Amino acid sequence: MNIIDLRSDTVTRPSPAMRAAMAGAEVGDDVYGEDPTVNRLEELGAATLGTEAALFTASGTQANLLALLAHCRRGDEYIAGQTAHCYRYEGGGAAALGGIQPQPLEVEPDGTLDLSAVAAAIKPDDIHFARTRLLCLENTHAGRVLPLDYLARARQLCNEQGLGLHMDGARIFNAAVTLGVPVREIAGHVDSVSVCLSKGLGAPVGSLLCGSREFVATARRWRKAVGGGMRQAGILAAAGILALTGNVDRLAEDHANARRLAEGLAAIPGLALDPAQVQTNMIFLCLPLHTADRLASFLNERGILISGRESIRLVTHLDVTSSDIERVLAAFGAFFAGHGGMHPGAPS
Repeated sequence: MNIIDLRSDTVTRPSPAMRAAMAGAEVGDDVYGEDPTVNRLEELGAATLGTEAALFTASGTQANLLALLAHCRRGDEYIAGQTAHCYRYEGGGAAALGGIQPQPLEVEPDGTLDLSAVAAAIKPDDIHFARTRLLCLENTHAGRVLPLDYLARARQLCNEQGLGLHMDGARIFNAAVTLGVPVREIAGHVDSVSVCLSKGLGAPVGSLLCGSREFVATARRWRKAVGGGMRQAGILAAAGILALTGNVDRLAEDHANARRLAEGLAAIPGLALDPAQVQTNMIFLCLPLHTADRLASFLNERGILISGRESIRLVTHLDVTSSDIERVLAAFGAFFAGHGGMHPGAPS
């Protein structure tokens, strides 16, 4: 029985073609700028995102940290969502390593930040306050795509207030596929953008940080300072090249599988879910804690892995097939029909 892992799109495994490209990659010392495969990946990333330059990093967390360090100085402040990855899930790196203060704001149901709240959070030029330097947006946020007109308004606000604008674009290609636009049309609104190669795009390691030549040069210095020089990293960059050239359009399959899963789950008595809210490759279920624990155990016994407790996130990716979706739906149906599950209305 094959394992169906719905915990995240970070669990994807490199394809045989990707492994072959990694094995045959031409390499050099990237810290000296001499790894030809890393150089090709960075050139490809910049061209794809429409920026002047790009930097290969070990992870999305590292890419976001380098962006914050490059945009801000000690005692500065960045504004981000209360549930944004760069604020909540990256170990407080900006504060710990850069002396940069976060100013979190509540995230709207559509994944945006209320721009009037952003404007109100910007500190006045006063010695009592940290200097607000940067607005960070996340696209996608919990699977929700930021509208292009919203990005244009955020850009205008940052221009008016003298702020930089960084996008945690870990899943920016999912957003581009959903909107049906080239990814550069999204990235064109921001000063810098991080892009994960190791999620839906299927590479085993790595992210890109894209922006102006000056910005990337500063970020490269910070990458060295935080131990991010990876030497013969072309072995990893080769996978990133295949991710960008071969795995973008197929993200539409993940989105279709997520919609099919959402529609099937919505038809199960005992589950409250609106399939229309599923825009990309993520589905969220809210269940009583007792029920969620029993569900996870029930599915695990059947080779299906999920994450979360009261809020369960199901993520489709390139290692989840349409037949896998039907198997997952059958298992959910069995659970809620009473085979170890909870009937609608039963106490939790």
